[in-house]
Formats: sequence, structure tokens, C-alpha cells
Amino acid sequence: EQPEVPPQPAPRPIFQERQRITGLPLYFQGYLSVRHSRCQEFRVHWTELRGTMLFFYDDKKAPTYSQKLDISSLTSATDVYPDENGSAQFILMLSNGELELKANDCECGKEWRGFILTVTKLSVSPDNSLLPEQLTRMCEVLEKEKKRRNTLNNCSSTSLNTKSPLSSTLTTMPACFYAVSRQEATEMLEKNPSQGNLILRPGSDSKNYAITIRHELDAPRLKHYKVMSKGTSYVIELERRVTLPSLQEVVNYFVTQTRGNLKPFIMET
Repeated sequence: EQPEVPPQPAPRPIFQERQRITGLPLYFQGYLSVRHSRCQEFRVHWTELRGTMLFFYDDKKAPTYSQKLDISSLTSATDVYPDENGSAQFILMLSNGELELKANDCECGKEWRGFILTVTKLSVSPDNSLLPEQLTRMCEVLEKEKKRRNTLNNCSSTSLNTKSPLSSTLTTMPACFYAVSRQEATEMLEKNPSQGNLILRPGSDSKNYAITIRHELDAPRLKHYKVMSKGTSYVIELERRVTLPSLQEVVNYFVTQTRGNLKPFIMET
């Protein structure tokens, strides 16, 4: 019987793209089966723990995430005994509900639980079942997360009129960003009009972005706009180009220019 090969990280170009999109340091990664409180079945995702965010990817080599979850409001992480297949399962209790996670084995489950508790509680749990090298890695992550939060606090204390060079790299993607194609974005807006009418998505070249909107005027109209990444700025390809410092500002521009007629599309979990 062949020994099980541990999951390998994504190739470096994909890792760099994820780093750019999320703007957060990577602390831990691997396959996880995920089930939200209102869902019936588990879904397998390649999962990354970055800061206090979990990013879920449909594929290990996908450059953009399909879902993300802020776990900073974690109140508890409860172990569930391994199932008949030996998978380790634990439940995260968050302020807005619970999330069930399942790892391939108990050892991997312990690591996930340990790293999640480390970044949310800012302390390493004295778990005797963890190996010394696992505890060492968690201590390293703890120091990185403390430094990251200190940087964030320094940025937030700066005057709002002063643009910090770190602000753009520490900002996560807008909530209306989805790693979908043009056709998929169109279908999402058509099928769920009550949840918004503006989606930010990857561009067709996978290097830039696009905005898809659905206007309800005399009849529903769909439009797509290119958003080009230029250094630390983003350019909306309109008749007269508009340059903005972040993707969130791009979304805000469309909302304010239409006096709120365009609303970011937020899919209910």
C-alpha cells in the first residue's frame, strides 16, 4: 500500500496572485470539508488561513477564492469524535452562526484547530497532543499575527486624509467579489435580483478585473466594465477613464454615481 502523499502548496505564481488578492499572510493551508449551519452536505475546499480569514478555493490551483469567512468573532472550537472514516471534525462557533469543518485525519484536524485558535485568541493553547514542531510553528504564527495587527492599528490611527502605503495591501477583497466567469456572473444577477445587481469578478485575462451590472430600467440590461490593475491603482475603462486606489473604491464609485441604484451583490450563505 502506497504511503499517503501530503498536499502540496500551489505553484509560486498562483501563491503570489492569492497573496495580492487577499493582502494577508498565509498561516496554514490544506483540504477541508466545510458545512455551514444551514447546509445539508459537506463541500471539499482547498482552504487557506490568512490572518483571521478562511479563504475557500474550489481547486488547489485556483488563483482566486470562491468564498471567504471572517473568524475573528470565534467564541469556541469544539472537537467532534472522528467518524467511521477516521476524519477529524470540529465546530467553530461564530457570532453569526456555526461552521463545521472536517479534516482528513486527526493530526491534520488538531493542526487546523490549533492555528485557528492561535490567530483568533492571540495565544497558543497548551495542547499536550500537539508535537513540539507544531507548537513551534504556532508560536511563529502568533508573533506574525501580533505584528500584523499592530500594523493595522497604526494604519487606522493615521488621519483619514493621509493614505498609508500599507492600507491597500492589508485590505481584503470587496464582499461582492466572486471568482466567476462573465456568464456565471450574469446568471447570478438574473436568478437573485433581491441580493444586489453589481458583481466584481476576475477579468478574462486573469490579471485584471471586471464589473458586471444588471440595471432595471424599462427592461433589465446587463453591462460589463473592465477594471485594469495599474501598479497600486485600478482604472475603470469608461469613456473617460477613472483611476481609484482600491477595488473597494471601484465598487463605491459605481454605487455613488448611480445614487444607490447599483447595489453590491451579496450572496446569502
